[in-house]
Amino acid sequence: MERLSGLDASFLYLETRSQLMHIIGLIELDPETVQGGYSFAKMRDELERRIGALPTFRRKVRDSILNLDHPVWVEDRNFDIERHVHRVAVPAPGGQQELADFCAHIAGVPLDRSKPLWEMWVIEGLADGKIAVLLRMHHAGVDGVTASDLLAQLCTLTPEPPELDDVSLSRTAGDSSLLGLAADGALQIARRPLSFARLLPKTAQVPFEWVSRALRGEAMPAPFRAPRTPFNRSITPHRSIAYTQVSLTDLKRIKDHFGVKLNDVVLSVCAGALRNYLDDRGELPEQPLVAMVPVSVHGDNDDDLVTQGTNKVTGMFTKLATDVADPVERITTIGEQVRKSKDHHGSMDSNLLRGWAQFIPPATMGLAMKLYSSNELAEHHPPVFNLVISNVPGPDFPLYYLGAKIDAMYPLGPVFHGSGVNITVFSQNGHLNIGAIACKEHVPDPWPLMHAFEHEVKALLEACDP
Repeated sequence: MERLSGLDASFLYLETRSQLMHIIGLIELDPETVQGGYSFAKMRDELERRIGALPTFRRKVRDSILNLDHPVWVEDRNFDIERHVHRVAVPAPGGQQELADFCAHIAGVPLDRSKPLWEMWVIEGLADGKIAVLLRMHHAGVDGVTASDLLAQLCTLTPEPPELDDVSLSRTAGDSSLLGLAADGALQIARRPLSFARLLPKTAQVPFEWVSRALRGEAMPAPFRAPRTPFNRSITPHRSIAYTQVSLTDLKRIKDHFGVKLNDVVLSVCAGALRNYLDDRGELPEQPLVAMVPVSVHGDNDDDLVTQGTNKVTGMFTKLATDVADPVERITTIGEQVRKSKDHHGSMDSNLLRGWAQFIPPATMGLAMKLYSSNELAEHHPPVFNLVISNVPGPDFPLYYLGAKIDAMYPLGPVFHGSGVNITVFSQNGHLNIGAIACKEHVPDPWPLMHAFEHEVKALLEACDP
């Protein structure tokens, strides 16, 4: 029996009809590389064969009113690939807009919790003869790093299908009786006082250290200090999506020229794009926007009282210098801001967020989230942050997804009440793939944001020329 950590389970509790907690990968594929020719049935059957060795794709959530702790993962004994893999064709002319519109529609539909929390849509009818795959997975089961790892296990370095060993095929997600679920849940609850006693002194130091750093000008932005923008209010279930691809070589050239990190370049380009987007609409705030940047802690030492779980991530706040007009000055400013934020974030115990998440009460959390969303409370307090910007590293070589060569892989994360835009980037095979997803009522057309992203890269490249 594998129990969800408090952080994993929080994505279930936070989910409402308008705040959907799944992450998406939009993969553009060249079907010409599939051995023997592409067909939907062949791709579905090959996926079924491969996930026979991947228990994560066959597990579902199980809970009970007798369970005092968070739910558990169990093997779906009635797993049926046809309930998860679907085929669709976009309408003519089958361009970027038609593909993005379809993906936005699917992004606004909840995943069925009675079965494993993922699904795949194979999308045909694209103008260039390519196909696309939309893969959705619930955040309770994956974070950015684990999602990337799972995708890697469905990919190969050549078009040939891999051999699967008997040991891999014999693995399952396990099972749990109602009695076992309740007994183990009671045991976990009994350990909570000890966890509380260990977390409290570590947490009590945080606000004092934060104030001390702020007085020295060395702190990252505090929550609830971000300026309000049109996308910092309550969200609806409707989504808008746009995406683009830029050269990773160009970004590395910018990085080397200005002496910053690659992530600083990404944040600077995002900041410039957001500044242009908001300024064109007369909605640019005087204060700089604040981004929440997810930080993986997969390599950190785990506290023995923290349930391991899948999501091993914390959040770092940083200013985006959207109040700076000049791209060169902006990238320098962001480099300094990010260094402060990293130093501050690195001084904090990476287990604090996951530790406190263990105490989340399921029923109370779910009810509170429904009340918060139904009363549009996100519009009655300063934004916690303006948007999420996530950078997920990927392989710098060609990959084949179920035999089809990957041309691009665009990641799309969840949006939240009070933060209706998410920008996620994924590096792969010499390119940086950028995906933007937003609440449609806040950002009806996100394509200008992607065009502004491309413009910012060109402006910084021009600044690199002697």
